[in-house]
Amino acid sequence: MNPPDTIEIRRLRVLTHIGVSAAEREPPQALFITVRMVPSQGFEGLADELARTVDYAAVVQEIEVLAGLRCRRLLETLALEIAAALLAGHPLGRVAVTIEKHILPNTECVAVHLERER
Repeated sequence: MNPPDTIEIRRLRVLTHIGVSAAEREPPQALFITVRMVPSQGFEGLADELARTVDYAAVVQEIEVLAGLRCRRLLETLALEIAAALLAGHPLGRVAVTIEKHILPNTECVAVHLERER
């Protein structure tokens, strides 16, 4: 069996107010968000028509707006919100969300990852 057809947006940089303490949430912080989306139908049925697939620009805009809507304490919360919004608003069977935050010394990043299905 072949792996599912997947659309991936890698390391989208968004600015948001996020962190456990109020002081950490005060300045906007850069996060890097990767989404892997498995469309409800495979690529063969697209007939080279944008209307039959996921509009990458719309997904990016939706994530940017969602990230900027409000302050959050946890990366996990934002990841859940992104997955739910993408599944609700796009023809997807499955979505995976990874969020990276460059916050701890001596680490490349802290990351959370989740996968959800319709």
